Amino acid sequence: MSDQKSIEDELKKLIVESLDLEDVAPETIDSQAAIFIEGLGLDSIDALELGMAVSRHWGIHMSQNPQENRGHFRSVSALATYVLSQLGRSDV
Repeated sequence: MSDQKSIEDELKKLIVESLDLEDVAPETIDSQAAIFIEGLGLDSIDALELGMAVSRHWGIHMSQNPQENRGHFRSVSALATYVLSQLGRSDV
C-alpha cells in the first residue's frame, strides 16, 4: 500500500492532468493549501471531475454525503488521507 506522501504526489499530478491546469506544475501545489476557492481556485465542476478521476485512478467511491466530501477535498493532504483509508477497506 502507498504512503501519504506518494498518494499526495499522485493526487497533485492527477489534479493537473485531469483538470488541464497547464499553468500549474504538480510540485508547486501545497499539500496543506485549500484546493477550492482560495488555493488553486477550483470550482464545483472541477470537484466533480476530480472526484471522478480519483474514483477511476484508485477504484474507490466518493461519499454520497456532500458535507463529507467537502472535508475530503479540503486539501491534497485531506484527500490523500481519504484515499488511503479507502484503499485499506476490503469492500472497495
